[in-house]
Amino acid sequence: MSRRPYGTGSLFQRGCNWYGQWRVDGRLVKRKVGPVRTAGTSDGLTRVQAERRLRQLTQATKVAASHERLSIAVAAEAYLTHLDEVLGRKPTTLQDYRSILRRHVIPFYGDVKLDRLNAAQVAGYLASRRRAGLAPKTVVNHANFLHGLFGFAVRRGWMPSNPVEALDKPRAPDRGGEVRFLSADQLDRLISHVRATKFAEVDRAILVTAAQSGLRQGELLALRWRDVDLEARVLRVRESFTRGRFSSPKSRHSTRAVPVSARVALALSRLAQVSAFTAPEDLVFAHPELGSVLDSSALRKRFTAALKAAGLPHMRFHDLRHTYGTAMAAAGTPMRMLQEWMGHESYQTTLIYAAYAPDASHGLKFVERAFGRSADSGEEL
Repeated sequence: MSRRPYGTGSLFQRGCNWYGQWRVDGRLVKRKVGPVRTAGTSDGLTRVQAERRLRQLTQATKVAASHERLSIAVAAEAYLTHLDEVLGRKPTTLQDYRSILRRHVIPFYGDVKLDRLNAAQVAGYLASRRRAGLAPKTVVNHANFLHGLFGFAVRRGWMPSNPVEALDKPRAPDRGGEVRFLSADQLDRLISHVRATKFAEVDRAILVTAAQSGLRQGELLALRWRDVDLEARVLRVRESFTRGRFSSPKSRHSTRAVPVSARVALALSRLAQVSAFTAPEDLVFAHPELGSVLDSSALRKRFTAALKAAGLPHMRFHDLRHTYGTAMAAAGTPMRMLQEWMGHESYQTTLIYAAYAPDASHGLKFVERAFGRSADSGEEL
């Protein structure tokens, strides 16, 4: 094989992939080129195709090195544009990322160029966010955002490697902490103490639905009458309303069907009788006079006031969702079905309710078998 011209790098195979390496301004760049062609198929790259792609990669990184030494701010704007226009990320996700950039990343790094960043500097940034009092979960979100940004920059040839990959990334906190929820009696007390205002009917209906369907607040606010099947007792979740925008729900699927209790069906039926907005496209939990989306902050305040009036412990509106999850688990609902109905992306999230499920191992029977005689001995516990 003829010798490749100086500066075009070298191609080698490792396992089932082609890899290349070359130097840019004295720095060694290593990059995966693509999968090796499987014999007898058209899958993967032949050596000739891999050589061609390697030349494209080397040219791109050299152009970036000589003409496009980008700052984090400039690269991040290109990344967000890519997420929006190519990957179609939700506006709320992009809003979160822009907030991370504006409030944290850019003030910390200033005009530092991408190709000068290293793992130690990223670790310093994450440590500084922890010292600034950000929640562990928030710091994890920052690390994930930087990993995506720098990975995008590497693919564009704007930096030689992703510094986040060299770190032990922080972990999200254990989700196995306290889960707050209402008992059936407490839910009755809550509903009976909703204040008698123009919002009373819609508030009673939305609180019952939240506690016995598990829909998120944004999903409740976006629910339309076309998606309510009172005869089948099913709600179809298609949209969510968060931060002033309608978008797809935070769910594994674009639409999910959630079975609901007879009490929810009755509450929605009563609401339909008094509401002035019951066309298929109208919002179920609409402002009683305007038909517009309920103000989420005002809704939470009225919820808190009803809790206080009922003498119940303070909790978040989101804890009504936990009320549904714990009750369904206690009724023996399979965790996979509960995951589907609650719209959890991860099965691990659903498992926070596993402790409330019936004991499938029949542990009490074994405890009694092992220690039952202690109860017959007359010993005081």
